[in-house]
Amino acid sequence: MEHGTDISFSGFIGNWEEDGFSFLFFSRPSHAEVEELLKKHPSLTLIDKYNMTYDEWQGGAVAPFRAGGFLIEPPWHTESERSLKDKKIILDPGIVFGTGTHPTTNDCLEALEIVFYRKDVKSVIDLGTGTGLLALAAAGLGCSKVLAVDFNLLAVKTARKNIELNGFEDRLLAVHGRAEDLIFCPADLVIANIHYDVMKRLIYSEEFLNKKMFIISGLLRSQALNVLSILSQYPVKIIKKWEREGVWHTYLGEISV
Repeated sequence: MEHGTDISFSGFIGNWEEDGFSFLFFSRPSHAEVEELLKKHPSLTLIDKYNMTYDEWQGGAVAPFRAGGFLIEPPWHTESERSLKDKKIILDPGIVFGTGTHPTTNDCLEALEIVFYRKDVKSVIDLGTGTGLLALAAAGLGCSKVLAVDFNLLAVKTARKNIELNGFEDRLLAVHGRAEDLIFCPADLVIANIHYDVMKRLIYSEEFLNKKMFIISGLLRSQALNVLSILSQYPVKIIKKWEREGVWHTYLGEISV
């Protein structure tokens, strides 16, 4: 489905586009509306349809949880007990993948806390931001200039909503674009919890070496070994590695050029 296609049906939530396919989400059964859309756009073909609850789509109930020093809560559940040390983030994942409970997300949050403890980080770019959680965490840790990037328009829309929920409009901007095109933006720290094919293009980029620090994640075992091999050719120091469940890998590193 082309970007900008007008879908104004009652109950329409959003359109997730990936690999030439469009996934339309409605808050209620909308068979008649979909049929009408197909008539208006003969180039579209309905492949399948599903009925499921919100929790089923997200793989479980969206509930408050802690990750390191962060307390992450959906906007409909903000009554969790918290300590004075908790850094609270309000996160509405909408229908975008990224509730924050994936092992790589937890490791990236821990890596962020390490970075901000060690360094004065004034600017961050989060490539493949999804719901915006890691960018929100960077802003919550005190970064005054954060850029959140995603190629999926629905993800950007969701991230922008979460920016408003947390009151970070003065320091955090979510934009639509390709990670490979926007890595040129100057930043002290680059975060990339992203597909491996995109990751390879990022770390081969000359602009990657213009950053001071990086957090890269979402890597399976063989992919992680390949990334380490590439990084070994650069003036890079790996500060910490995470391995979860023998599968997922995350690296926090420093670049000196």
